[in-house]
Amino acid sequence: MKVAIVAFTFLAVAFAVQSDEQAEILSQQSEVNFDGSYQHAYQTANGISAQEQGVLKNAGSKDGEAEEVQGSYQYTAPDGTPVKVQYVANEFGFQPQGDHLPVAPTPPPVPAAILRALEYIRTHPQEPEKKF
Repeated sequence: MKVAIVAFTFLAVAFAVQSDEQAEILSQQSEVNFDGSYQHAYQTANGISAQEQGVLKNAGSKDGEAEEVQGSYQYTAPDGTPVKVQYVANEFGFQPQGDHLPVAPTPPPVPAAILRALEYIRTHPQEPEKKF
């Protein structure tokens, strides 16, 4: 009986891996325009999908061109949890949002040694260099 359970588990895992590797693409669209804007999307049989669109901002400006990208992707995590991420990427960086992500990043606490060093620097300002 134990051998049957182990064999069944092995086959289930092997089938799951095989199904992801051989997932059929159900739809795929892509469009690139002369102005540099684009959009693309795809969906696979195993529930993975993504879509994205981007556009150049300030085309022809002396500072160069910045790109603004919006999109989303979704998949099922190994534990069966559906994961969906929506994002914007622009001059402020990649900004993902999803239920599985923290709302706002919390910086780590400043180590005590660093706090002491900063306090020392604050209370002991550097003297100006003497010129000869």
